[in-house]
Amino acid sequence: MTPVQPPAVPHSELADTVLPRLTAVYPTGADAVRAESTAAYMKGIAPFLGLYTGARRELSRSVLDGTAVPDEADCTAIALRCWELPEREYHYFAVDYLRRHVKRCSSGLLPVVRHLVVTVSWWDTVDALASHVAGPLVSADPGLKSVMDSWIEDDDLWVARTALLHQLRYKDATDTERLFAYCLRRADHPDFFIRKAIGWCLREYAKTDADAVRDFVERHRDRLAPLSVREALKNL
Repeated sequence: MTPVQPPAVPHSELADTVLPRLTAVYPTGADAVRAESTAAYMKGIAPFLGLYTGARRELSRSVLDGTAVPDEADCTAIALRCWELPEREYHYFAVDYLRRHVKRCSSGLLPVVRHLVVTVSWWDTVDALASHVAGPLVSADPGLKSVMDSWIEDDDLWVARTALLHQLRYKDATDTERLFAYCLRRADHPDFFIRKAIGWCLREYAKTDADAVRDFVERHRDRLAPLSVREALKNL
């Protein structure tokens, strides 16, 4: 497979303001003991500063105090530059920032999201990017559904997981045919994170239409992994 070139980091005066603030402020809350334990819990995916979520978000407010409203180039630059930093909390900052400003972005952000999904990949960033960034982008531009159709076929399990989870918050707006088709398409995937995602997206949609999910699982129980079935029916 030909390697995909990472997106270029656009010029952004806002990023030039935010990144120095961020890298000065976040370390003030660092906790070496918590950093070590968190890195171990997260299977060594990245080093950590050791910030508690509440403290991190308070520091983020300090970093962003008085900054301008971003455009898509600003969002892209901030996210990509955060991803270049080693500590995981900087990646969390980027995800939070994209979540907050995704409505200011176009479908052109989706390749950036894919880069973030496949770089330093783990559930802690991928799941939020899937449901809170990719999902809203696809909702705003239905033409991106075809991109999700290609992502569900991707050899990278995190890209496929993103496709499965991108409708997680759609509720009544869920494209049920596509949701069920994606679940069947990857039903035989051997990885825990895909099988779990299948069950999770079905369980979430069951809050909207329990009968549809129950019927789907019963009709395809022989194809779905036991983990996917358990997760799908957990609250039914």
